[in-house]
Amino acid sequence: MIVPPLTLSQSGRPALAASSWSLPLTAERLSRGAEVETTLAVLHGTTAAVAAAAAARSSFTAPARRFTGFRPAMDPLVAAIDQGTSSTRFLVFNARTAELLSQHQVEINQSFPKEGWVEEDPVEIIQSVYECMERTCEKLRLLGVDVSNIKAVGVTNQRETTLVWDKETGEPLYNAIVWLDLRTQSTVEGLIQKAPGQDKNHLKHKTGLPISTYFSAVKLRWMLDHVDQVRQAVQSQRAVFGTVDSWIIWCLTGGREGGVHCTDVSNASRTMLFNIHSLDWDPELCRYFDVPMEILPEVRSSSEVYGLMKSGSLAGVPISGCLGDQSAALVGQMCFDKGQAKNTYGTGCFLLRNTGSTPVMSDHGLLTTVAYQMGRTEPACYALEGSVAIAGAVVRWLRDNMGIIKTSAEIETLAAAAGSSYGCYFVPAFSGLYAPYWEPSARGIICGLTQFTNRNHLAFAALEAVCFQTREILDAMNQDSGVPLTKLQVDGGMTSNRLLMQLQADILCMPVVRPAMSETTALGAAMAAGAAEGVDVWSLSPGHLPHIMSEKYEPQIHSDESEFRFARWKKAVQRAMNWETSEPSGASRNGDRLAPPTGVEP
Repeated sequence: MIVPPLTLSQSGRPALAASSWSLPLTAERLSRGAEVETTLAVLHGTTAAVAAAAAARSSFTAPARRFTGFRPAMDPLVAAIDQGTSSTRFLVFNARTAELLSQHQVEINQSFPKEGWVEEDPVEIIQSVYECMERTCEKLRLLGVDVSNIKAVGVTNQRETTLVWDKETGEPLYNAIVWLDLRTQSTVEGLIQKAPGQDKNHLKHKTGLPISTYFSAVKLRWMLDHVDQVRQAVQSQRAVFGTVDSWIIWCLTGGREGGVHCTDVSNASRTMLFNIHSLDWDPELCRYFDVPMEILPEVRSSSEVYGLMKSGSLAGVPISGCLGDQSAALVGQMCFDKGQAKNTYGTGCFLLRNTGSTPVMSDHGLLTTVAYQMGRTEPACYALEGSVAIAGAVVRWLRDNMGIIKTSAEIETLAAAAGSSYGCYFVPAFSGLYAPYWEPSARGIICGLTQFTNRNHLAFAALEAVCFQTREILDAMNQDSGVPLTKLQVDGGMTSNRLLMQLQADILCMPVVRPAMSETTALGAAMAAGAAEGVDVWSLSPGHLPHIMSEKYEPQIHSDESEFRFARWKKAVQRAMNWETSEPSGASRNGDRLAPPTGVEP
């Protein structure tokens, strides 16, 4: 059983007329393109309260400073565990104002045992959760905040990442296979070849998803086929499967001593084993992938009490919210109405549009997914999703693999120094291409290089790549919905890059709106937890939702310039296609196989 550590160290102006793309994108142009959108205002009726809240957000590096302007000790608080691909965070919000009081973050190591493989250590993941919780509670105490005011905890997580552990010992049976992992490519190819009409959308009518390396079912099948410990534990009925949310909730609620083995509808809908219409595991899908149903977690709503924290500073606090990270961001952006959409810039990039209580199937390469279900008796809400595998991950690649930058923040400085890519295009298809292509054979490519090209231009091209990929999935979403978006709401770690936000507005030819409080993913999980029956400290009714101040970036180039650049990008994408194929011998370099997993029917 994983044991938690008990001690731990430690004014709005009109935008200027559009200018030519050929002019360098300088800091001066960037600042002119941003304006504050006066959506709110005032949290407690005075501008002083807003200033105090802003000061509170900066208190993470100086935890001895106390809050002013409101009374955090008298308001209920709700916390969120945000376990992402790159890091784990624990954040605490005021349930009345949605203000972020304190947080702590720990980076997560990734391992790459073979080409295309991406793994993380489940023990490191859960230990990072405990550390973030305890360190945040320490910070709150230094701020004079009573941690007993934390009434609930929500969980949000990287989706699709697959874990199997021993329910008797509490130990993982293999590393977590991360959503980006490509080891199952030839298995997926075999499944598609044997599907009627070689149709990768053969299961879409039930799952809303194409057959792809992205989703959990093929990763789980790989473990069952290739990991002796997993296979033996399944045979002896000791193995349990889960995505990261299931692992966290199971550990926090007791682990091998009565831990709750569950997931929510938003995470379950990313496995390819879940029927998005019946909202339960589908026996036919489980037979298709030859996955024993007894190892699957119980599917619950996104907002209900799953169990109580069993140890640490928050022992006895209910865990009452669970959402996959992109669903949590949709909730945190308060996109509760049909047609509302948000785009999150993290390791990948994910555009979700609320389609209401009816699932809408895409004709343009998007996914149909369960967005959330806010209570056991509430209807599920669905979304169309455009998924991009590599966004912030390209910055990490430039830092860790290429040494072009020393810190992630440095990319903005380099790119701004260039002001343009000068004809250089970067397609970061490190894990193939996701929406709208769903082409696992694609690989990364940099083209348009000349002797003039330097690292500044590569940095600029990397940021442009994130924006071009967003443009592709937004165009697909507009075609599917028939009602084009007029602005793009954004969130995620990369949105702190102001150059990226201005580039995105330019490439989309529409305003980009970023909330002043960018932690919308964690906020969504906190809202779901606080609104759960039996907790009831956070109202999700329209009249009670908090208003958030935001910053707007207006396009600064002519649309014909944007279209020219986008057309060049799409030309580069075609160059990246069909680069990697399985070896004709039937076994790829990854040790996978061309044939479908044992027991999977065509």
